[in-house]
Amino acid sequence: MENVSQEDQLQSIKAFQSTIRKSENALVNMTQKRNNTTLLQKRLQALYIGLALLEKVWHQKSHSYTEEDIAEARIVLIGLFPSLENMYAKSKEGSPQKTLLERRIKAFHLAVQAMDTYLLSSGD
Repeated sequence: MENVSQEDQLQSIKAFQSTIRKSENALVNMTQKRNNTTLLQKRLQALYIGLALLEKVWHQKSHSYTEEDIAEARIVLIGLFPSLENMYAKSKEGSPQKTLLERRIKAFHLAVQAMDTYLLSSGD
């Protein structure tokens, strides 16, 4: 995995934590309204795994995810890129939303890299 500055590491972890909080809140609201939550649950699981892999690489924290969990989460995160990049392209230059999306996209790319590294090394 590429060499990542402390600042980028911090921003990436914060981006994941923020996205997880928003997704957890959305899940509560959708559950109360009895809406289908399958897709959101799958995305939330991928976010948890992405964060765990970044924390493993950068802070040597352990996790309990299987290679199958990680491979599935990788696919889910990659599937989010088109909509994130579309929102990024539509957001106003210099806006807080554009900065947030930029950080989120970078964080997701770094998480996918961490997943690739983990899967290639067979979870060493």
